[in-house]
Parts: sequence; structure tokens; C-alpha cells
Amino acid sequence: MQQAGTDGHSLIEQYGVDTIPDAERTSSPKDIVHILVGSNLAFGVVVFGWLPVSFGLSFWGSMTSLVLGTVLGIVLTAPLALVSLRTATNLSTSSGAFFGVRGRLIGSLVGLLLSLGYTALALWVGGDVVVGSLNRMLGLPADGPAYIVTYSVLAVLSATAAVFGYRMLLKLERLLMWAMGVLLIAGLFAFAPHFDASSHGSYLLGGFWPTWLLSVVAAGLSGPIAFITLLGDYTRYVSPARHARGRVLWSTGLGLFLGLLIPQLFGTFTAVATHAGNSYVHSLILGSPAWFLLPLLVNGLMGSAGNTGLMLYSMGLDLDAILPRATRLQATYVVAAMATVLVFLGHFVWNAQDAVTSFVLILTAIGTPWAVITLIGHYRCRGDYDQHSLQVLNQRSRGGIYWYRAGWNTAATVAWAGGSALGLCAVDTPVYQGPLLPYTGGIDISFLLSGAFAAGLYLLLSRGARGRAGHLPGGPDARTMGTTAPLTRVVD
Repeated sequence: MQQAGTDGHSLIEQYGVDTIPDAERTSSPKDIVHILVGSNLAFGVVVFGWLPVSFGLSFWGSMTSLVLGTVLGIVLTAPLALVSLRTATNLSTSSGAFFGVRGRLIGSLVGLLLSLGYTALALWVGGDVVVGSLNRMLGLPADGPAYIVTYSVLAVLSATAAVFGYRMLLKLERLLMWAMGVLLIAGLFAFAPHFDASSHGSYLLGGFWPTWLLSVVAAGLSGPIAFITLLGDYTRYVSPARHARGRVLWSTGLGLFLGLLIPQLFGTFTAVATHAGNSYVHSLILGSPAWFLLPLLVNGLMGSAGNTGLMLYSMGLDLDAILPRATRLQATYVVAAMATVLVFLGHFVWNAQDAVTSFVLILTAIGTPWAVITLIGHYRCRGDYDQHSLQVLNQRSRGGIYWYRAGWNTAATVAWAGGSALGLCAVDTPVYQGPLLPYTGGIDISFLLSGAFAAGLYLLLSRGARGRAGHLPGGPDARTMGTTAPLTRVVD
């Protein structure tokens, strides 16, 4: 069973995916903004602003696709913050109200994969910036050993921040929000002399509109989608008794908007100014004036540590939810090692642009149906949850109102699988093209198809539900069933 409670004299958070007591839910909506902005002013997010330029778009084409994609993603993603506001646990565990206490492992796996990929990306980009800056400043070799040492140092810094947990990360992100913000503003002056908003390259998909739509999904929408399972990690520490849901929702939206668009547009600006092709970091380092190399180095180290530290924290919670026997600390160390291995593969084995683009498109197609189903369930039950029943799997027990059938809600699981399958059939990546692309004019609308199909199928399959989480279509009301299906301890 998970460690529950905290030691008032300990700096290390002891909670895993336990229900946070209301007395300890002392964060505010402003803290959500601090976390979402401070953690994202790093090169792991900046690099997504380079993607539209690498697709061949001009600055204005890149900017409009980023803004539209980000806004669409926020509309879908931000309301998820309200789920954990009510459940006082993370989002993947909260989704057990709709997928079942075992079915919520889908959310844990989706969150783990999303965070794992983005963590590896952030460490990879941050490490490249550090090595490149040191090479130009001090002449240190930019070879294999240098990258191995740098990636390892960044992984240790990130894991250390993640192990301390939410409170320490909140303090770190407050500091980084202002420090990294100043560095990015300085960068505008550093690269402004070489900026030409009208320049563009060859369109990746042959024409402006298909390429622009690819950018909307791959660079814009993918940013908010990365947070579909993460937002609850922060809002579970906000008390609904002290803060209105509207303030939490607007704070989440504002934090995502500023936290994603500021670094991404900086990436677009610098990619255009340095004429970055298939190697953004290399072009950035070579095109940087000497005085800006030190700020690049600082952001590569501290910004990346803040960004990946928060991701590793969430990954630790997701793995902790999958393996109830593990503690949050043990899970965090394991996922840190996994992310470091992926960093080495990303640098020494894969093509960076193809790997990043393919990853975000595929995970968007799989993650969107889960988010849509969770939101439908939340609005159906009007935020009314049985917090104790959500923790059944974590307590290695059976029963409760979210047990459904052997711990799975068939309607939600089938709808998610169907939506994901359809999305994968419509996705367009540099390494894989879905068979439905000819029917969509060659344009990737996988997230729209996967989300819409999952929503329709879920509503159809669960049409017998009366709007309350835990109700079994055709069976007794879950609130009544909870009294006849008590929690049963699993004996090893």
C-alpha cells in the first residue's frame, strides 16, 4: 500500500497517488500559473517552435499554426484540471471513475508514455544546448563523452527535483518563471538583426495548407495534449472549498497559453533568424552572439532541470499507480533511468526531427480519446466522486462503486480503443502514414477523428447511464451497489 501522510519535518513528499487531505491542499490558482509557465520556459518546449519552420513555413505561418493549435488544445485540456480539483488525486487515478479502477491503468500508461517521451526530448535538447555553448565558449570537445556526461548530469538534477516532490518543484518553477523569462527576452535582442519574417523553405507536404495543418497538430496541439494526465498533479493540491472552479479553470488555461506559446514563439523566431534547417540547436549555437552563449548555457541547465523535473514527478506518480507496491520515490528513480536511456537513443540512434514529429502525432491520436471520455464522464457526474472508491487498486483491494465489471468499464474502454485505432489510421508522420489519409485529402486530422469517434461511441455504449459515475447500464445504481459490494482486501 502507498505511503500515506507526510512528515511535517520532511522536505521530501511522501504522497504517491493517495488522496490529499484537505488540510494540505494549500496551493492557489496562481500556483498553477507559476508551475505551467516556469516549467515550460525551457528548450524542450522551445524546440517545438522550430518544427513549423523545419516544415517549410514562414514566421507568420508558423505563428498562426502554433496559436491555433495551442488554443484548440487548451479548450480540450484545461477542463481536465477540474477533475483532480474534486478527487484530490492525480488524473489517471481519477479516471477510474469512468474507466473502472483497473481500467484507469489506460490513463496511467498514456501519461507515462507522454511524459517519458517529452522528458527524453527535453533532456536531449537541453544537453545539446549545454555542450554546444561550452564548445563555443571554452573550446571543450563536442563529442560522445561530452554528451554522455551532460545528459547524465541533467538527469541527476531532474531526478533530484522530482524526488523532493510538489512543494519543492513549486518553489523552483516560481524562480524559473522569472529567470528564464528574462533570458528569453534577452534572446529577442540577440537574434533580431538577422530576423526576416517573410522567408520560408520548401513545404514538407508539398503545399502550404497541408503543411500548415500538420504544424497545427504536431507543434501546436501537441503542447496542451502533453498535459492531459499532468494537470491533476497540481490541482489536487488546490482546495475546492477555498477556490472557485472558475478561477482554477482560467488559471490553467492562462498558464498553458503563456507557458507554451512564449517558448514556442521564441523557438520560431530564432529558427527563422538562424535559418535553422534540420538541426535547430546547432544553428542556434552558431548564430548566437558571443554574449548570449552564457544565457543559453544557463537555460540549457536550469530550464531543462525544471522542465524535466516536473515531468519525472508525474511519471513517478503514473508508474506508482501502475505498481501499487512501489513507493513514489522508487518509481521516480526507475522512470529517470528510462528517460536517460531514451535520451541516448535520441542522440546517437534516431533522426531527431522524424522521431519528435512521429512521437507527438501518434501520442496525440491515442491520448485525445482518453481525455474526451474523461471529460464527458466528469460533466455527467457533475464533479461528484467517491474518493475512497478511487483508491481501491492502490490499496490492493476489490469492490467499491467504480468496480464495474472486474474493475473495467467496458463502454469507456471500448470507446477509447476504437477512437485510438481510428486516429492511428488517419495519422500522417514522417515514418508512418495511416491508410485513411487518402480519404482526408492527405491532411492529418487524426486527433479530430479519434476524439469525435471515441465521444460518440462512449455516449452510445453508456446511454443507459443516468449521469452518475459508477452507474452500471442495465444494473443497479452504483451508489446503491457500493453498499452491497464492499471493499475486499486482496490477500497475497
